[in-house]
Amino acid sequence: MTDRLYNKDAYLQDFDAEVLSCEEGKKGYEIVLDRTAFFPEGGGQPADRGWLDGVEVLDVRDKKEYVLHICDKPLKAGSRVHGNVEWNRRFLHMQQHSGEHILSGIIHRLFGYDNIGFHMGKDFVTVDFSGLLTEEQIAKAEKEANEVVFSNREIKAEYPSRQELASLEYRSKKEIEGDIRIVTVPGADVCACCGTHVHRTGEIGPIKVISDEHYKSGIRLTLEVGWKALEDYDMKHRNAKEISALLSVPPEMIADGVEKQQEQIQALKNANIALKQKLFEKMTEGIEEGSRKEILFQEDLNSVEVRRLADLICAKTEFAAVFSGCDEEGYKYVMCSNTMDVVALGKEFNKVLNGRGGGKNPMIQGSVQASQDEIRNFFTDKMG
Repeated sequence: MTDRLYNKDAYLQDFDAEVLSCEEGKKGYEIVLDRTAFFPEGGGQPADRGWLDGVEVLDVRDKKEYVLHICDKPLKAGSRVHGNVEWNRRFLHMQQHSGEHILSGIIHRLFGYDNIGFHMGKDFVTVDFSGLLTEEQIAKAEKEANEVVFSNREIKAEYPSRQELASLEYRSKKEIEGDIRIVTVPGADVCACCGTHVHRTGEIGPIKVISDEHYKSGIRLTLEVGWKALEDYDMKHRNAKEISALLSVPPEMIADGVEKQQEQIQALKNANIALKQKLFEKMTEGIEEGSRKEILFQEDLNSVEVRRLADLICAKTEFAAVFSGCDEEGYKYVMCSNTMDVVALGKEFNKVLNGRGGGKNPMIQGSVQASQDEIRNFFTDKMG
């Protein structure tokens, strides 16, 4: 049996304990202590890391009756050791877990949705809810959550008696056996939870929903909380300043600047399409109406342009093939005909020259790694 010190004091960083057992496992040495401040993975919260007499604690697991510490070196059974929890990691988890409780409790109260999934990752927290939320509803819940943070309310973690528990309304994602630990944030949340939490809401820092997506029949929110939220803000602020300088607009007008630039880019694209169309028409002026075939090679055409040029040529010939690329890197191609089976021809072409592609009559497209001479010779052999 392991005495779980983190349940009594989430701020405890150093402790002394006796090594009850140590066995070599698949991922390290599996050590059981008589008491520990290391929180094992559970309830969506990752395990703590740290050291036992300088031996690194790589992972911590909950085995119901005891807590298992996975370490990089062995410790002698029966010895006394000094444990040290990696505090920065622990405190980030405390901020994130407490912030998630507040937001989940408020969403449950405002909109009646249950928290059906919670994951605390390295860089952010995700929370899954049983129903959909609008952007306005998310903003409302986020605002109320931060009001709770700013009010610096005390967070309590207690083990109510069975009689007290029977009359208590609280959130829980699953049925729990044995003693139930209830974490209470006054005016925001009452929830069964095994995780570590800060003493007061003011220690949490900002709570920010950075994205949302449909998940199953509900919604998944991605959060940044506390120090992580500030890191996220710093990164986005730096990006905003750089984009602002590139667009030559103040940061608060970045969206307008991007929209204007997109309009300019689209205008240039339209002008380029018009110029390319005139160029293609000029290129096809010398093609004789009703000719049997025309094979054309051009560099630096995209797939759409290859098709447009092939269409223009096909209007004058029985068969048209346009290739864009070079002998070293290969070609993308389009073949078309209003009189021939280009699907069958394309299959043979790909087989002979190790090409790839397909489609339906009257047009197919693909790519081929062959030389211009090899491609021309194929069509000469087949069509004269």
